[in-house]
Amino acid sequence: MRFDNLPVDLIAEILGNLDLESLISASYVSRRLYSVAADPSLNPWRRPIYDNLLTGNYETALKHLSVRHVVPRQNWIAILSTARPSFIIFQSTLPNLRSSEWELCFRRRFLPSWHKFRKDASWKEAFLKSIHRVWHRSTTSCSVDEAWTKYIVLNRNGSANQLEGSSRSYNPFAIFNQLKTQSNLSHLDTRMRVVVDIADVQILAFGTLGKPRNHHAVNSNAHLFLNPPGVYVNNSAPFKDPSSTTRINDHGVYPRSKFITPTYLFTEYNSPSTTYSRMQEPQPSPCNRQYPFFTPGGGDLRWRDLDEMEEQGFHWMGSLMIVAQLKGSSHLDNVNESRPHYVSFTWEDLWAISPWLEGVITKRINGAGLGH
Repeated sequence: MRFDNLPVDLIAEILGNLDLESLISASYVSRRLYSVAADPSLNPWRRPIYDNLLTGNYETALKHLSVRHVVPRQNWIAILSTARPSFIIFQSTLPNLRSSEWELCFRRRFLPSWHKFRKDASWKEAFLKSIHRVWHRSTTSCSVDEAWTKYIVLNRNGSANQLEGSSRSYNPFAIFNQLKTQSNLSHLDTRMRVVVDIADVQILAFGTLGKPRNHHAVNSNAHLFLNPPGVYVNNSAPFKDPSSTTRINDHGVYPRSKFITPTYLFTEYNSPSTTYSRMQEPQPSPCNRQYPFFTPGGGDLRWRDLDEMEEQGFHWMGSLMIVAQLKGSSHLDNVNESRPHYVSFTWEDLWAISPWLEGVITKRINGAGLGH
């Protein structure tokens, strides 16, 4: 039997194992192979394109793939949503997409708060301006387009503040040290966690783990943000029912005290208040592809503290600070890793990456203070 007489789904599967250059050549061998390669439902281009984007080693053929009509347009949504900014700006030949497709690329790639940069522009213009902004911000110290960098702080009383600092001197480590001092937690180490990784930005959380003397010191919303209730690594709840266990804890220099995880915290940590679905806008990077569910492979570190919390009685205490950092030179070209670059993280972004918190936070405060 000739190869092009095989079932079309089998032909597409075989073609999908080729590199891009070989797939281009094979698609022009016969009308049959061309029709299979051009069929959006079969789409043998998906796998080699994904392999290019995953490894970061782009084949030369990827640069001008848009000029070939045999490649379904949908593949460019994946490329524009994921590829390096420098590749999109300086190397690739951009495709002719519909406005709705440019909009989808924008929403999958950027944080919701970046919609403010669109103004009255088309979605294509908004996308290209934003990708240029990422490249410019990550390769220079210029902050003219965003003089103030916003961030979110989850307070232990259930409220949250949206605060801001001057972009030129913005240093989340210094800001969080001040928050620790205000909460009398300077003696505890700062724990930083990557919450979710998207195309150009990492969402980071700064917090402190300690052994509280009573439940009033526990920031339950910090736990809910990092570990969505009902989402587990091994499909089992990490905390035991407080009615079945008692733990003796020692809070460092403070006297030895008994602290049992209250029933209400156990219930909050393990009882989801919403139905979860995989985040699509913005689209997580492969290391967090299942977000907010756990993603195997070692890249999802949101649960790394749970053994320590379970065995030693640690809880998130004080404030939890949430920021957005542009990725380093391993993701963006020619970036000075010693000089991290940050962008704003707002309420819109918080609801996009953790919608389950929207009904949990008791008070949303713009600026400092208690929101009276």
